[in-house]
Amino acid sequence: MTDRKRIVVVGAGGFAREVRWLIEEINAVRPRFDFLGYVVSDLAKLGEHDSREAVLGDLGWLRAAKGHVDAAAIGIGNPAVRLRLSEELVHACPWLDWPSLVHPSVRFDSTSCNVGRGALLCAGTIGTVNVSFQDFCLVNLSCTIGHESVVGRGSVLNPTVNISGGVSIGEGVLVGTGAQILQYIAVGTGATVGSGAVVTKDVPPATTVVGIPAKPLQRASQA
Repeated sequence: MTDRKRIVVVGAGGFAREVRWLIEEINAVRPRFDFLGYVVSDLAKLGEHDSREAVLGDLGWLRAAKGHVDAAAIGIGNPAVRLRLSEELVHACPWLDWPSLVHPSVRFDSTSCNVGRGALLCAGTIGTVNVSFQDFCLVNLSCTIGHESVVGRGSVLNPTVNISGGVSIGEGVLVGTGAQILQYIAVGTGATVGSGAVVTKDVPPATTVVGIPAKPLQRASQA
């Protein structure tokens, strides 16, 4: 008898392959999953960079896979798509488990931090205390997250992002590679922080900010 869960990754591109690697790294410490393959929204749209040979089927295949699949992870780095797919599949496949996947090298205070279902925390990430990683968020390679910070549902931190203490990141936010958000800043729902930006003020919802210090994209383009 085994307690290993049969898991699929939603998506088949480069990041989906990184999620497969994340699963393998977790298994190397304690075997928890049997990776079955990838599932995509539309088989007709598979591209040259997708892992075609390991694609099991589309979302219809997944909805009919009860009894054959136990768990899933979303291997897509777009926050809006993560939110849409998580809502769709949680409703359509209530039997699916959405485990949080935390690379063995990740460090945070497990007694005070919270990791929601479907959250992905990738290699080299460091959190501190009282951090909330909400459902289906993605924290990519080598990010740092300070005390009392919140990474909102479906939000994505790209590699090497630095989040200071007390930062609140809303739902469906994208924070670009190497960006920094200073302490006690709030980033609104659906906002985008450009790569390398340094955020020193609150970011309104659905706003893109870029630069050092970060400013709304429209304002920066007029300067």
